[in-house]
Amino acid sequence: MELLMSVVIGILFALGIYLLLSRNMIRVVLGSALIGHGTNLMLLTSGRLKRGISPFIPADGGAGLSFTDPIPQALILTAIVISFAVSAFLVAMVYRSYQELGSVDLSELRGVEDE
Repeated sequence: MELLMSVVIGILFALGIYLLLSRNMIRVVLGSALIGHGTNLMLLTSGRLKRGISPFIPADGGAGLSFTDPIPQALILTAIVISFAVSAFLVAMVYRSYQELGSVDLSELRGVEDE
């Protein structure tokens, strides 16, 4: 299972980098989102993909039981919230620059200066 997740993480990072190198600002935003998803999967995989009971220790001490580590899940939840906020901010910036300048192509916007 870890091998499959490693391949998926590699594909997400490769697609994210490919989109980040594009000239379209929308693709840059999508590329950063894909890299964020790849990072979340990497955090999940680093916490070992295993099944177990919840991380609450029972009264008998839980001898011999496998517990699920809650720290990667908490990190991923935090990363999801932060990446959503950053993506919303970037989409608002792209929309505003399209309203003001009439283009989302980065090569066309390179020569734009304040008047």
